[in-house]
Amino acid sequence: MAQRARIKLISNDPQSLQKICNQIGKIAERTGVRIRGPIPLPSKRIVIPVRKSPCGNGTATFDHLEMKLHKRIIDMDAEEKSMRLLMRIHVPEDVHIEIAIERK
Repeated sequence: MAQRARIKLISNDPQSLQKICNQIGKIAERTGVRIRGPIPLPSKRIVIPVRKSPCGNGTATFDHLEMKLHKRIIDMDAEEKSMRLLMRIHVPEDVHIEIAIERK
């Protein structure tokens, strides 16, 4: 039974996320496995309101911090050689990777 690996990448830095996607694409090209993606998912925007000063003089004392989480999904055939190479990729600390292997 053939298996498929679904790789979900999450990061707040789009350049490092694209770099990892390119590395996964090169691994798939070298090993000859089929790949679909990277499929961009909608970015999640997280806004945190913070007080500027402790006195609390109205709404002018609020500041807003913002962080965007960028997501990508890559589907590829889960062959042993490609999965071993995938595990050896150097991943930056700001990129979170989830790999789920499922049957086709």
